[in-house]
Amino acid sequence: MTMLSMAKGTIALYVDPDREHARATGDHVAESFRARGFSVVRPPKEGGEASLIVTVGGDGTLLRAARLAIDGDVPIIGINTGRLGFLTEFDEDDPRIGRLPELLERGLEIEERLALQAEYAGRTHFALNEVVIRKGGVRIVPFTLRLDDEAAVQIPADGLCVATPTGSTAYFLSAGGSIISPRVDAFGIVPLLPHTLFSRPIIVPASSRIEAGCDVEPAQAHIECDGEMVAEIKPGESVVIQRHPKRVRFARTSALHFFERLETKLRWGVSIKARPG
Repeated sequence: MTMLSMAKGTIALYVDPDREHARATGDHVAESFRARGFSVVRPPKEGGEASLIVTVGGDGTLLRAARLAIDGDVPIIGINTGRLGFLTEFDEDDPRIGRLPELLERGLEIEERLALQAEYAGRTHFALNEVVIRKGGVRIVPFTLRLDDEAAVQIPADGLCVATPTGSTAYFLSAGGSIISPRVDAFGIVPLLPHTLFSRPIIVPASSRIEAGCDVEPAQAHIECDGEMVAEIKPGESVVIQRHPKRVRFARTSALHFFERLETKLRWGVSIKARPG
């Protein structure tokens, strides 16, 4: 485990502009860093100008900032002012937020996470959570899937989702995929609303080259990276999905206890009868 420790330098703030509370929290964080002699840029442009990116918002805010973080090879740490905050380090009522500059001076642990890249039409798109190939029309689309140049399967479905371990607790999970520990170098693949009784998610090595597309001439489909549509797919063409050459670096106050977080945030292992409401 590597460490990030600095007494002065530049911090980048990436704040959800649509949430008033996030903006107020961001102002508070900026003031606390400036009081300790740090420079604060807001919003970050490329990420490389700063030594740490601090996000204020929800998981979506952190996912958007992760694109800047991986391009600039900058660690990222999140403050949750949204609903779930599974990826963030602090909830909004955490008293340590005001001491974040001091914690950085003492040293933050760096945890590295796998990311994905989707290659299509000469362009490469980044995803920390998942890449989704989704049909655009109303008709059933037979999606083709190849793994390392081996024809694996053709699945009539609404789409395919390829997820990292980080994304396995997000959309991939709601689509019926398995939870993957972030310590495992693997990706998950799951069909979306498959029109068959026997389709199941699969787990493949992170070294895999995944190729997906739809061959039916009238079919329409598009690519989504972390929930954002990035390209339309032409019939007969396919998307190559594989490991991003860099890893996203999360700054932590201490080592992440992944399965404890599952219980705390997703109520894993808690009976439905025991849940409030």
